[in-house]
Amino acid sequence: MVKFTAQEKMNTVKRYLEGVEGYTALAKELGMNRSRLQFWVRKYQYHGEKAFSASYTNYSVHYKLDVLNYMNENGTSIFETAAIFNLPSDSTLWTWQHLYETQGLAALKTKKKGRPPMKNDKKQKEKKHPTGNSMEEMQAELERLRMENAYLKKLNALVQNKEKSPNKTKHK
Repeated sequence: MVKFTAQEKMNTVKRYLEGVEGYTALAKELGMNRSRLQFWVRKYQYHGEKAFSASYTNYSVHYKLDVLNYMNENGTSIFETAAIFNLPSDSTLWTWQHLYETQGLAALKTKKKGRPPMKNDKKQKEKKHPTGNSMEEMQAELERLRMENAYLKKLNALVQNKEKSPNKTKHK
């Protein structure tokens, strides 16, 4: 998909509005979809030169809900509503509508982007282990388990030696 600058979009819309070329011919010449050109024209009709200024913004849940309510109450299409509210793309509105219908209001909340921050090493050292035990308690438990393991090994060795010895006594 070809990216167009704001100036290229403006020039294309003005070419269409001059009336020399139609949507289909102009879109075909530029190698783009006809509906995308119609969307640009609608945005320009509602917002003028400001329609194509790049604005990357996070929308609040309240704003998203207002846009969806406006679309439902007034019966406007997704393309028309996106043009009226100067959204960067109609797909933004498609996404909001789908999320709201499938997952409810909570899905419209903006989510943090990118990787989560790294944890502080000092906090990790002081932090208790998942079992809730301190380091001393964990070391004491480890020592106890080592002693238990050594005891079981010795017991196993004694049992094996007793079975191998030729002086086995038979119980009557």
